[in-house]
This record gives sequence, structure tokens and C-alpha cells, in this order.
Amino acid sequence: MTLRLYDSATREVRDFVPLEPGKVSIYHCGLTVQSAPHLGHIRKEVVFDVLRRWLAVQGYEVTVIANVTDIDDKILSKSAQAGVPWWAHAYHFERELHDAYAALGCIPPTYEPRATGHIPEMLELVAALIERGHAYPATDGSGDVYFDVKSWPAYGELSGQKVDDMEPAADADPRGKRDPRDFALWKGHKPEEPWTASWPSPWGRGRPGWHLECSAMAGKYLGDTFDVHGGGLDLRFPHHENELAQSRAAGKPFARYWMHNNWVTAAGEKMSKSLGNGALVSEVVKHYPPRAVRMYLAAPHYRSAIEFSDDSLSEATASLERIDSFLDRAADALSEDVSAVVLPDAFVEAMNDDLGTPKAFAVLYETIRDGNSALNARDLLTVSLRLAEVRAMLDVFGLNPADPIWDRASGGGDQLEPIVDALVERLINDRAEAKQARDYSRADEIRNQLSALGIELTDTRDGTTWSLSKQA
Repeated sequence: MTLRLYDSATREVRDFVPLEPGKVSIYHCGLTVQSAPHLGHIRKEVVFDVLRRWLAVQGYEVTVIANVTDIDDKILSKSAQAGVPWWAHAYHFERELHDAYAALGCIPPTYEPRATGHIPEMLELVAALIERGHAYPATDGSGDVYFDVKSWPAYGELSGQKVDDMEPAADADPRGKRDPRDFALWKGHKPEEPWTASWPSPWGRGRPGWHLECSAMAGKYLGDTFDVHGGGLDLRFPHHENELAQSRAAGKPFARYWMHNNWVTAAGEKMSKSLGNGALVSEVVKHYPPRAVRMYLAAPHYRSAIEFSDDSLSEATASLERIDSFLDRAADALSEDVSAVVLPDAFVEAMNDDLGTPKAFAVLYETIRDGNSALNARDLLTVSLRLAEVRAMLDVFGLNPADPIWDRASGGGDQLEPIVDALVERLINDRAEAKQARDYSRADEIRNQLSALGIELTDTRDGTTWSLSKQA
């Protein structure tokens, strides 16, 4: 079955045919680094990470560009409130964003351009739009440059709106505009803003408008036409609408497919900084295993909303424990892996149907149930087959605990593993000797010491095994 994706522009599920055979180019809008990322932000990263992994499994060479918006009104405002330079403020939260990527096992983008590093490309795009009659400098001497929405008849095509039905944003500054719905391409420098937050241009010192940035950076690294442009549903209008209009008005075909993931909601409302209901990634992973948080974000269909709750995260944690239990039991039962990696047909069909992760996870659970039955029956051939399938499916979801990305997410530790293994085994032997000597208080003391360190012991007929607590 051919991969099919829902295209937000055509509002239908379409066969995915890349621009260049064997290669896929993706641009998804990164964070405006004004403050720490919450789960609503990072859901987009997980969704596009799963897409990237699935495309790679199908043999595509995937290029992913995800920008960092490191200059805008909110960054200037919040940095001023904090009493730090705007560039230091932005860099601090850029690093927090990278920490959140790593914590949830996201593969870094192929490249991550910053807006402030691409001013020349943005100025070229503005000049091209003015020359083509789709943009104009403000008449009030502010140095602003605006896109003329009525000069582009297709404006509104992405969000399905008509210009005459639109209203200007509540916070839009109408000064110098021909039409209140025109949007800023270039913002002239204001006396109250830092001089460092401006660059020279033919229209006076200033800085780029938000929408301009992504068009310029996408074109810089992926060309005038590329495969997929995506982001959160809240970006479809006005951000992506404006990107599409200004790019095509400048003569660039731009994205061939548009993908938008739905929100993470809190009490039914979109999770956002302004509402104060955002669950920071850095805080959530202190209370739940990072892989369980990723699973919570990846398991629902990307076009459905997710309600944030402790119950949902607890359910994801419990589900992950059942998955890991099978992985551990199957690995212990097999002397070696003998099965080639083959994904179940039902899993492939689900993922090719617009990244149908709910059905794909159902296949995963069914495969684990079959594998557990085979373990109970000591059918090791079937166990080997199911273990290979489960590992392959977890690789697609980015949830395989053996993936080195999870070592990096936790800060590594490979060099300490032999030492930890030896120390734990010594304590297990001490406990066994204590039990043999009927010193049960000493045996319980050793178990409790290990439990306090996040190490769980399991007594079996073949001896005692240990594992890290899923809450450790």
C-alpha cells in the first residue's frame, strides 16, 4: 500500500509522491524561543519524528529542516521584563528546546536554522515581492513593509477563507497599511527596542516579520519547491497561510503537501503559555518516564486532540511497562535472535494510512499478546518472530529502549554499566547467601536498599534477575 497523507491544503488524503524519487524534504516550523517548551509544543516534534522514521523505514533519504525563531515581539518583551539581552534570553530557551527534543528521543533535524542568521535571504524575498507588486513600504515613514493581501487572489486558499470575510488581528497595528488585513514582512526599528535587534535594509533599519522568516529559510535549504510543510494546527492561519501567499507571489511553488497536528488540550482548551496551563516537558519527565511521555504523544492519531491529564500519562506508563516486560522476558528466553526484522502487514497498512498510529499500536499490542502466549508455551521460534516484530514497530515509534538515542537522552552512562552490573550482582549474591543462611532480615534489607536506588528484583526458578524501576 502506498503511503497516503492528509493534505491540509486540499483537505483530503492523498497518495504521497515525493518531488524526487527516493528522497523526501520536510520543513516544520520550530519554536519561538520566548520561554520553556510544554507538551503542546513538543507534540509536533514527536509527530514529525515518527513520520521521518516511517519514511526512512520505507527506504527514503529524509531531509528535515526545523527553524528556530530567535527574534520577535514576544522575545523582546519578555527579555526586557527579565532584564537580560534579547539574544541571551532566546539562546537560553533554545537550549531548553533542545533538551526537550533529547528527553523525548527525537532525532535532531538535519539542520536547524535561526531566523537571525538569514536576514539577507529575507531581504531578497521582500525586494522580489515589492518588484512584483505584492508588497509595499509603509507610507508613515516607519520603515515597515507589508504584503498586499488583495494583490494575491488566492490568499486564504490554505485555510479555506476569503479575504473579504477576514478580520484584522485584534492586536494588529493599522498604521501605514493599505488594508488592515495586510501583514508585516519587515518591521521598522522602534526607539524603545534594542539597537541590536535591528538590521540595515533598503527601507531602513528593522527586523523580519514572523511569516517572512520561514519562507526564506525553507527556500534556502529545500529549494523553491519541496515535499512537506508542517506544524501545529494553530499555525495554519495566519502563519502558514501567509507563508504560502508570499512564497507563491514571489514565484516559488513552495510546499506540495501540508500537514498539521492537532493540539494538546488542558481542560478542553489549547495548551498555551498565555493560558498558563502548559505542562513543561522538563517537569513532566521528572514524574513520568520520558519514553512513556513520548508514547502518550505518539499513540493518538496526529490529527486528533489529546487531553492532558495524569491519568493519561499513568496509562501510557503502565502500557510501556507491559511492553518492556515482554521485551525482557523474550530476550531472557532466547539464546540469540534468529529472526529477520519484518513488520506485520497490518502495521504497515495502518502507518501508510495517514500515519494511523492508533491502529498501529493495536497491532503492536496484539503481537505482544501472541508473544506472551508463545513464551508460556515455550514456543521459542514464535517468540523470536514476535520479538523481532515488536522491536521493529518500536523503532518506528521511537520507543525501542535499545535505541542509543535513549542513552543520549539520559546522559549516557555506557562506561558505568559494567561497574553497576557488577555491584548489583554482588548484592544479589549477598542476598542469596543471607536467604540460604535463613537471615531473612538481611535479605529484605538488601532488597529494600536496591529498591530505594530504583532497582527491582524478580525471583524466578532459575535465580534472581534485576531491572531498573520504570519510575526511576
